[in-house]
Amino acid sequence: MIPGDFKVKKPTKKQLILLAVSGIVGLFGTAAAITVGVFAFTAWWGLPLDIYGFNEGPEQPIAFPHTKHVQELGLDCTFCHRTVAKEASASIPSVEFCVSCHKIIGDNSEEIAKLRSYSSNEKPIDWQRVHRLPDHVHFVHEAHIRFFSGTKNVVSKIDRDKVSSQITLEDARKIYPNTKVGEIIDVKESQVCMTCHGDVGSMAKVKQIRPLKMADCVNCHRDNSAPTDCITCHY
Repeated sequence: MIPGDFKVKKPTKKQLILLAVSGIVGLFGTAAAITVGVFAFTAWWGLPLDIYGFNEGPEQPIAFPHTKHVQELGLDCTFCHRTVAKEASASIPSVEFCVSCHKIIGDNSEEIAKLRSYSSNEKPIDWQRVHRLPDHVHFVHEAHIRFFSGTKNVVSKIDRDKVSSQITLEDARKIYPNTKVGEIIDVKESQVCMTCHGDVGSMAKVKQIRPLKMADCVNCHRDNSAPTDCITCHY
């Protein structure tokens, strides 16, 4: 063959069809892989990408001092997060709920001045989420508060026949650090929050004490003889 003297061979109809099918399969395969990757990542880390630095906690529009309200004033979680023991969501108090106290308290505080500004302008506070589960996970606070609160016998392993009256040593020590097996403890509704959120009342700025992983939920359910089938949390 003389250099340059050649003809391009056109693909057959069958080859074109195979090429098109391969392209479509490849496109859907890539999309599926990305979707699975995103679900796996969020299920494992249990927090959105924009607050990946969970060790520090996000900056908030108002520096709400949990330490002052909990340690100095003696308020507990349920005073502000009023639906936590009754509904799926813990809820964030409205601006007017906060202002009901701070209309007359905190005249010299910069942060309370911000709060009053939100109230006078009738704007909600754009709080930054600290704890967040993926959209495909359903967590009901009420059920967990009800299960862990009350009078509990501290045990190393839960007896399936005595689930409602027992608490594992690991969970008990998140509330009372010096607890020992065999002791009887009284767990308030507001104290249950510490098992996942840590001692928020002593935090200058609220942060995650650890990323919320699916393994944590599964292990806790196993330890407490709770259901571990997928539909319990994913539906």
